[in-house]
Formats: sequence, C-alpha cells, structure tokens
Amino acid sequence: MRIEKKSLAKLDRCYAASSVRVEGELRLLLATEGAGACLQFREADFKASTVWDGPGGTMSIVEIPDARGAFLAVQNFFPTFQAEAAIIVRGSPRGDDGWEIKTLFGLPYVHRFDVLKAGGLNYFLGATLCGSKKDQEDWSDPGKVWVGQLPGSPDAKIELKPILEGLVRNHGYCHVEWEGRPAGLVCADQGIFAVSPPLKAGGEWKTEVVFDRPVSDVAVCDIDGDGIPELATIEPFHGKRLCVYKKIGKNYELAWEYEKSVDFGHAVWGGMLRGVPTFLFGYRKEAAELFYLRCESVSPLRLAATTIEVGGGPSNVAVINEEERDLILVSNRMIGEAAVFVVTD
Repeated sequence: MRIEKKSLAKLDRCYAASSVRVEGELRLLLATEGAGACLQFREADFKASTVWDGPGGTMSIVEIPDARGAFLAVQNFFPTFQAEAAIIVRGSPRGDDGWEIKTLFGLPYVHRFDVLKAGGLNYFLGATLCGSKKDQEDWSDPGKVWVGQLPGSPDAKIELKPILEGLVRNHGYCHVEWEGRPAGLVCADQGIFAVSPPLKAGGEWKTEVVFDRPVSDVAVCDIDGDGIPELATIEPFHGKRLCVYKKIGKNYELAWEYEKSVDFGHAVWGGMLRGVPTFLFGYRKEAAELFYLRCESVSPLRLAATTIEVGGGPSNVAVINEEERDLILVSNRMIGEAAVFVVTD
C-alpha cells in the first residue's frame, strides 16, 4: 500500500474534515475552529475555493442524505469552549463553486451532530458538550443529546427535544449501523451510548449503554473479520490512552493499547482502507502522530500500528473510498494545515 501526502492549504486551527458530492463530483471540505474560513477542494486536481470566510468555529460538517450535496455545519464554537452562540447552518451548492449558507437554528455548545436516515426520513441528532460554562474547567452543567425530524425545506422550523441528559464532557461521536439500525455512538464521561432514530414516522428513539467508562472519542470496525465489530477509543476526555476493545460475550475487553506516550488524543476512524479493515488514530501533543492499525494475527489477536505522519497533530480525519484510490482527509490542527493522503495499492 502506498500513501502520498498532498498539503492542500494553510488554515489556522484547521479542525473539521468532511466531504460531499455535488452532481457526482467529490468536494473535500475543511474548516477552522478559530475565526476564519471553510475551504473546499475539487476531486480532480484539489483546486481550492472558499465556502465561507467566517465566522468560523466549525466543529463538524455533515452531508444531508439525498440533498444533492447540501450539508449542515456547526459555526461559532470557538476555542476554548466559547460556544454559547453556536449555531447550525446549511450549505447548498450554487453554480460552479459557490455556496449559499443559511442559519437554521442556534444550539449552544453543539459539538458533534449527525443526520440519520430511517424510514425515508432524515433526523437531526445534536450532542452538546455542556449546557453552560463559567470557565474552561467548569463542567457543572452537563451536555445533552438533542433530536428532531429534519424538514425538507431550509425555511421550515425544526423541533428539538433532549433524549439523553447529564452527559459530562459530551465530546465524541461515530455514525454506525448498530444492531441493524442506523445509529450514532455518543461519548461522555458516563460512557458510550447508542442512539437510534425511529424506523417509522412518529416512533420512539432508542438509546442504550454500550460501554460504561469515560470515553472521549470512538470508532467502530470489525478489525479481525469475525463478524463482530471492535471499538477503538480515546480515553478519557482528550486523553492519553488509545485502545481497541473486543466483545467477549456481553462485555468489551481490552485487546490493544498504544504503547507510545500520547497526549490530547482527538482523531479516530474505523472502516475499510484499500479493502482492508483499518483503524486510524491521531493525537495533538507529544509526537502528534497520525497512524493506522491493522490486524496482524487473529488467534491470538495481534494488532500492528504503522505511522503515517509525525508532527501534524490532527484534530479529525475522514476517509473517502474510491475504486482506484482512497483518500484520508486530515485537519492538521497543530500546524494549521489542511491535507489529504492519497492511498493506492
């Protein structure tokens, strides 16, 4: 497997990494958590253009299913946790490179969110880091998970309700299929929760506890190919432990932990990379690595880590699978860089 890096742009405090398809063409999206821009890069030549110049504070960008490339994004979530004015905006493609950006609603401290499709309907799921803050270290007002049916029109109002409360340091999120249902895995000091929308209009959301220890971020992949997905975690909040857990019976047991000194773990992803089950990890301090993890032996289970880059300090990664190549989109937050790694056989 060959991995080639392309530095796309300098972008101070580059944080969010995502992609959409507009008329079949892939657009890579990277945005700053500071005051500043969201940039897009075209698939063919990675040509850059601006989605917006500001305000910035973008934690997450998510494509809306069946919306011709339209997406939702967080704005106004600034370092460090200056997010009482956080909002959700909708980006709709206009012309060749342009975008129309419309504010949909305010949701203070919304950090991660998703659009889950079930029963032909799109549902919004928003996870708020906390409810309010007196200062950076104040966690006395826990976060929540907010949900609601996403209207088809950006002019229609969405009705949100909380379905999980009391989540301290409600930080990480992963889009998954969980027990045959579309779901999101939400991470907090209380553990990992699976949250699923109703399969029929008017039905009830389903929530369950998956893991009961403090977790900052999570990804899911069947790394050993036995049909049962493993959990890759960063522990605790912005933590020093990078782990993989295997389900044995009804419980998750530690199967692997990174032996290197790690600080400020932040990026984790699981899925197929050139057809092979893979986890990606990234952390922002110490060596500030990005590396991938694959199964070396099934019985006994042994996982092997391979470094992709040192010194970038990624906040987030996203992977796009293509026929001839895969793309690892990386927000190298600590060096202010938007980058992509092109992966070929």
